[in-house]
Amino acid sequence: MRVLKCADSGVLVEVGDLAEVMALRSALEAHPVPGVTDVVPAARTVLLRIEPGTPPEGIASAVRALSPAPGAERAAGDAVTIPVVYDGEDLDDVAELTGLTRDGVVRAHTAATWTVAFCGFAPGFGYMVCDDPRLHVPRRSEARTRVPAGSVALAGEFTGVYPRSSPGGWQLLGRTGARVWDLDREPPGLLRPGVRVRFTDAGSPDAGADARTGATAS
Repeated sequence: MRVLKCADSGVLVEVGDLAEVMALRSALEAHPVPGVTDVVPAARTVLLRIEPGTPPEGIASAVRALSPAPGAERAAGDAVTIPVVYDGEDLDDVAELTGLTRDGVVRAHTAATWTVAFCGFAPGFGYMVCDDPRLHVPRRSEARTRVPAGSVALAGEFTGVYPRSSPGGWQLLGRTGARVWDLDREPPGLLRPGVRVRFTDAGSPDAGADARTGATAS
C-alpha cells in the first residue's frame, strides 16, 4: 500500500490489485475515517476526499491501520436485479471464446453474483466482477463507433451496462431497459461500488421485452 497526498483535498491510496481495492473500500465503509468525505475506488487506487484542513498524514496513518484482507469485503447493503434480453451481436463470439454454448453463456452470466467494483467511463457505468473465470473474455479487436444505451457487455474480468449510447469495444451479450443513470433518482447511479447485482433472462426479443426489463432493487 502506498499513500500519497492528492492536491489540497485528497489522499490517493495505491494498492496491488482490484481485490485490495474492494477490500479497502469495504473496510472504509465499515470503519469510517474521521475527516474523509468521499471514497472513490478505481482499478488499482482508492481516492479519499477529505475535509479542508484535515491533515493528510493523519488520514494516511488511519488507512494503514485498517489492514484490510482481500476477499473479506462486504456488500454496500443494496442488491439489484437486472433483466436482460440476451440477443447481443457478440454472443456467438463469447460462446466461442469461453468454450460454452450460447445458452451456457447466458446461464453462467445469470448464475453469477456480480459486485460493482468501481465506476467510470461514463456516469452510471459500473465495472462489475464475479467469481466465474469462464466469463473473462478479451475486448473486441475493433471498437464500435456506437453501442446502444442499455447494452449489457463483457470485457476482461468485467461486465457492464452502457448507460447511454457511446463508442465501445466490449463484447455485447444483450440489452436491458434498466436505467442505470437517472438524474431524477436519488442517488442517480443504480450501480455503485459494493452493490450486488444479479442478471435474469428476460426471454426472447419478441416476448414483451419493453415491459420486462426494468431493474428492481432490494
